[in-house]
Amino acid sequence: MSKDNLLEALIARLQSDKKPTDKKQKIAEAAVQLFAEKGYANTSTSEIAKRAGVAEGTIFRHYGTKENLLLSILLPFLKESLPGMAESVFREISGKGMDSFEDFFRALLKNRYQFFKENREIFQVFIKELLYNEDFRNEIVPHFTENVFQRIRQTIVHFQERGEIRDLPAQSLARTIFTFVFSFFVSRFVLMPENAFLDDETELENFVQIVLHGIKKGN
Repeated sequence: MSKDNLLEALIARLQSDKKPTDKKQKIAEAAVQLFAEKGYANTSTSEIAKRAGVAEGTIFRHYGTKENLLLSILLPFLKESLPGMAESVFREISGKGMDSFEDFFRALLKNRYQFFKENREIFQVFIKELLYNEDFRNEIVPHFTENVFQRIRQTIVHFQERGEIRDLPAQSLARTIFTFVFSFFVSRFVLMPENAFLDDETELENFVQIVLHGIKKGN
């Protein structure tokens, strides 16, 4: 199992559930299996219904749309798993011996780039809901603030104490960096997924340099 694949993690979680005869459980497991096999966009509700052994109308009655079905599975999983996922990512990055904030930022960016690349279709649905579904946004954002944003802020404070980062409010710096990185991933995997002009490595390195050193030519 890939450590970055959300669908594989969801399958494992669903299969460990103690309600294998429940219709909603069967629908959820069938949906995630098909999403993993064929891709989210290429999976129809009729295929999900057939594999789950239910009528297609049952899916619409319980979930309304395929997007709602995915989100009904994904949201509880993220809320439950995000603290452990964030801890694992930051521990992995810190364990590589970061000598500078630039090293840390580059490692974090590469780590999450691979994650979003592997889970591109889920990320696209997630972003759409985040932008247009206020209830979804209000439910998930606090978990990212607590488990991701605050870790970035703490890292900034650490490197400020070492004299590497300007003496500006760490909260503001963390918010700016979080916004830049989030926007980069949305642009790369949602808005312009087919418009990569450079290879991944070069594109990531250019982004690191722009965020940390700006675009103004030095003297």
